[in-house]
Amino acid sequence: MGQPIDRKARLRIPPHHVTKQPPFERVHNWDEVYHGYTPEPAMFEAQRCIQCPAAPCTKACPIDNDIPGALAFLELGRFAEAAKIFRATSEMPELCGRICPQEHLCEGHCVVGKNAKPVAIGKLEAFVSDWDRKQRGGFPVPTPRTENDGRVAVVGSGPAGLAVAEKLRMAGHAVTVFERWPRAGGVLRYGIPNFKSAKSIVDEKVQALRDGGVEFRTGVQVGVDIAWDELHAYDAVFLAHGAGAGRRLRLDGEDLGHVSSATDFLVRANLPAEDLPEEMQTKPFVGRSVVVVGGGDTSMDCVRSAVRLGAEQVTLLYRRTEHEMAGREEERRHAREERVHFEYLTTPIQLLGRDGVVTGIECARMELGEADESGRRRPSQIEGSNFVIDADAVVVAVGYGVDPEMLGPGSGVVVDDWGQIVVDGAGRTSQPGVFAGGDNVNGADLVVTALASAHIAIPTMLAHIAEVVAERTPAAG
Repeated sequence: MGQPIDRKARLRIPPHHVTKQPPFERVHNWDEVYHGYTPEPAMFEAQRCIQCPAAPCTKACPIDNDIPGALAFLELGRFAEAAKIFRATSEMPELCGRICPQEHLCEGHCVVGKNAKPVAIGKLEAFVSDWDRKQRGGFPVPTPRTENDGRVAVVGSGPAGLAVAEKLRMAGHAVTVFERWPRAGGVLRYGIPNFKSAKSIVDEKVQALRDGGVEFRTGVQVGVDIAWDELHAYDAVFLAHGAGAGRRLRLDGEDLGHVSSATDFLVRANLPAEDLPEEMQTKPFVGRSVVVVGGGDTSMDCVRSAVRLGAEQVTLLYRRTEHEMAGREEERRHAREERVHFEYLTTPIQLLGRDGVVTGIECARMELGEADESGRRRPSQIEGSNFVIDADAVVVAVGYGVDPEMLGPGSGVVVDDWGQIVVDGAGRTSQPGVFAGGDNVNGADLVVTALASAHIAIPTMLAHIAEVVAERTPAAG
């Protein structure tokens, strides 16, 4: 700290890689793939950071993590101080370090990465926040300096909802979180497989919030178990119910047995029965051969879960090439290591079945033409290229949207044509005192962008609550 940086010398430091479970071992368990850094290799890896004055890594982070500042402490073994920097801008650096697509964000903008492997920012963030959490015996508890009179309802307990709950509780307000699933955590629990991030991290986060006074009411659906009239009794409401409605293929045969959405498949595959509604408490059927349709990280979660459920042959269908895939290269690499077969430039035509159960998929080959509005080359079907892939089970993982029923009747909240909540630049919805952030505003996106969305709304919510409390507080004298 404060010493001159010999950047040329640092560029000569070789990368210190994190060890991971070998494929033949990990396909038989649901544990995290990566073992994580230990202190000495983490310190050496942090020394590869050349402390760029412009910090492009920080600029590429949706929540503006001070990455050079944290790594400067980390390389000296001052782990608590490094963790404090990450926690200053992130309510859950343990999770962001594990599941952020760093190659597109901080690491993708790392100057070291221009001529070598970028600094392993994500895995260093996960290491130092894990270390800090273990030293503390859990996540920091949101303890307010003084209690205030505001009452806040948060709908949804994913990343945006938990971030708002934490910050508003730290401001001294009473916070109640409503979650439709049996346990709190939202997408962090029900959407991310254990082999990417252990559920124990979510458990500890929720427990820290409970210890700080946040109330969680699970198994509660807005508009069904709690009416909007009750929500409007709170001084502020934050909507963070995500975008968990799986999109359909709209093909013949999609309603056959053993055809499932990614959400249904993943939650039943990855969670114990006691964490699920009664109708979802059985493991998904995979048989010998599973086909997953899609090309993002969720499809990788599905194929890798199918392998762990015992399927002998797992195939992914994607209509473009790997170059156009939106997900993480690391996830695709792990899937290939686990012997998942990729069929690129392939699209499903119809699902085939017998006796009401899927038996295969008729597919066609594709070719790429000019780029579309997304910047990716548009696929078109090659005539006469149809073929059939046998399948005992099919998983549809072609994206998510906002469930239109999640708001329930009587919300009065304006949504767009996609069902996403319309907000202004400060997270306000069309209803006074009702705010929103996360995937139900942005569409299915990243944990870190959900946090960023929450961070935008929090100051506005605090100001609104202060006004409401002041109006109902009798004037002194």
